[in-house]
Amino acid sequence: MGSLADPGVLREVLGRHGFRFSKAMGQNFLINPSVCPRMAAACGAQECAGVLEIGPGVGVLTRELSQAAKKVVSIELDSRLFPVLEETLSGCGNVELVQGDVLKLDLAALIQEKFGGEPICVCANLPYYITSPVIMGLLEGGLPLKSLTVLVQKEAAQRLCALPGSRECGAVSVSVQYHSRPKLLFEVGRGSFMPPPKVDSAVLHMEIRTSPPVEVPDKAFFFRVARGAFSQRRKTAANAVSAALGAPKPLVEEALRSAGAQPNARAEQLTLEKLAAFSSALWESRLEWI
Repeated sequence: MGSLADPGVLREVLGRHGFRFSKAMGQNFLINPSVCPRMAAACGAQECAGVLEIGPGVGVLTRELSQAAKKVVSIELDSRLFPVLEETLSGCGNVELVQGDVLKLDLAALIQEKFGGEPICVCANLPYYITSPVIMGLLEGGLPLKSLTVLVQKEAAQRLCALPGSRECGAVSVSVQYHSRPKLLFEVGRGSFMPPPKVDSAVLHMEIRTSPPVEVPDKAFFFRVARGAFSQRRKTAANAVSAALGAPKPLVEEALRSAGAQPNARAEQLTLEKLAAFSSALWESRLEWI
């Protein structure tokens, strides 16, 4: 078998198995031969018990990961790809395929079963339409992770890396900054995929924090406040949070003042520290309005 980076070879392999791309699954297979080695090197596979890959596609990235990691477990939703992967991953004895939906699988149980619960790295070329829910599930799931290295839509990567207090920041950005130290590594052109998507992509690396950068009395409540604040971006944070949590607006405005923010501030104007102080003030006053 020739190189899977050759579109002709890839078409031949897929045709041999009667495979057709599914738009519904967001299938854009990574074929650029220079991208996968860089992702495999950046994910820190040698420092972990192994690598959890999400969406191996035709196995181009998987093969690179198998050379860098002790063990690779790849989750693939599309069962039609399994015969293809059996061919393309021939000789990769440390790779195990798991059929399932990453958004529905019990990842804690899977990591315990496959890696003995030891800290692992995640490396993936994520379908654009599930980028945020997958990343949030991984970050907020209390899983034994050392890092996430993902290839996502360029715009999504920029948003995920955005610092609280910047225009690009959203609730997802807050969660990423709270749980990790994100870094945009490099951009990937649309021609690196088959079929090519309509937008460019970027590789994002998130080193999981051992402790959060801010202290809050209740983590779940902090993220409720953050999601509420960003739920209506055209409104002030006070209006948005008041509507989302059912808290009296004057009380919410007072919590903003106590956090050192203006009562008419918008969510994107709040730094992580101010968001934490804001949610803490609301938490302390919760008995007045819950």
